[in-house]
Amino acid sequence: MVRRAIAGGAVLIVLILLVLGFRGCLDARKENAMEDYGNSSAELLRESKLDGDALFDLLQSEGGTDQVVEIQNELNGLQVASSDRVDRAEDLDVPDELSEAQRYLLDVLELRRDGLSRTARAMQVALGDQDRREGTQDVTAAMQTFLASDTIDRLRFRPALEGALEDEDLAVPELPTGFFVPDVEWLDAGFVADQVDALRSGTGGGDEAATPGLHGNGLAAVSLGGTTLTPGTTGTTVQLTSDLAFDIQVQNQGENTETDVNVVVTVGEGDDAIELEEPIDTIAVGEIQTVTIPLSEQPPTGQNVPITVEVEPVAGEEMTDNNIQEFSVIFTR
Repeated sequence: MVRRAIAGGAVLIVLILLVLGFRGCLDARKENAMEDYGNSSAELLRESKLDGDALFDLLQSEGGTDQVVEIQNELNGLQVASSDRVDRAEDLDVPDELSEAQRYLLDVLELRRDGLSRTARAMQVALGDQDRREGTQDVTAAMQTFLASDTIDRLRFRPALEGALEDEDLAVPELPTGFFVPDVEWLDAGFVADQVDALRSGTGGGDEAATPGLHGNGLAAVSLGGTTLTPGTTGTTVQLTSDLAFDIQVQNQGENTETDVNVVVTVGEGDDAIELEEPIDTIAVGEIQTVTIPLSEQPPTGQNVPITVEVEPVAGEEMTDNNIQEFSVIFTR
């Protein structure tokens, strides 16, 4: 009887262990699937943002009658790529916990596909004849579609993705910064008409004229995780933490308010370098603003890692010696 009881208890323990092991495998499989979806969706949005950058660079290029075919070919290529991206999104393996995020992701990518398709058709008309204004009007309408995609991305997709991943204590992937539509002026029909006219006549692509007076920004101070970095110093030690970030002080040293000032950080060098950036919307004359840029990827530890911080020059800036500083950091655990 005692042997039977012992044998029965052993069987029960084995069954419990099997159930726990099976449940653990299911949990791990679910977490892996959620992380895979997060990374895949983030990559699709990064690709889409690059297409948006290419589109607006094209719309602001020099243009000219000899470039019409090339411009149209580039627009068609962006349209095809965006359509393919929607197909890839539809083929993603979507865990139940992320079904809501998937619905919004498809909305974002489909709107951008539709906007690029409408832009390609409209530009064919707009570049063909200066009197055919309906093409320009359709380009402006396409900008509204892109704006809708930005709104759904920020207010629906990202909260749904981040909430589902955080509920499972999973890392949220790095999502692209900035918006598909780079500036609200693209929603103004008059501005769009001017851009299209310049593109058609070959007078686009010029640098934005700077207002009179001295222009320029400079780096005032740079710190990492609370440790002040000194240019040229070798081997400043900084401990790696999950919330490690650069705090970069930028000063407007000119005589004009500056807008869209981009701050870029490069950690490491070569193909393995980590590229980070953050814009300053507006900085007044003499003002010092602190830009916080999280270190989103893990650099190598136990060795000198070169770091470059740059405030990109603005229109009209002639002296740029104080725009860049170089440091060396040893990251520790």
